[in-house]
Amino acid sequence: MFKITPNPPEADPNSPYLDGLNAKKLEEAATRALDFYLKPKPAKPKETIKPGQLFTVVKDLDNECLLANLSETLASADAMVSELAFDMEGSNRHVLLGIQQLIELGSLLANRALDNVDPR
Repeated sequence: MFKITPNPPEADPNSPYLDGLNAKKLEEAATRALDFYLKPKPAKPKETIKPGQLFTVVKDLDNECLLANLSETLASADAMVSELAFDMEGSNRHVLLGIQQLIELGSLLANRALDNVDPR
């Protein structure tokens, strides 16, 4: 017996896309889309944090951001030490003024490095 029409394409009988000619391609596309949005992402390896470590710096920050925050932190420390130094007398005041000078030196170095990163 001779058939006039060819055999129908093979498709999954449970597929909701049985009627179309590209049922297999539609099924694969739907699976990829669902996997992209609903499949859990692989977990990133955690950073090893040493016991007793309280503070960390966020990874992947650019140098300009790090230097700007360093400069602001040093300026805050400078203001606090200056306030304390002018309320004290004697050798304690000299120690605080020495710390203030070290903070100021660090601030100058950070600002120079920031200028090198982002020349104006």
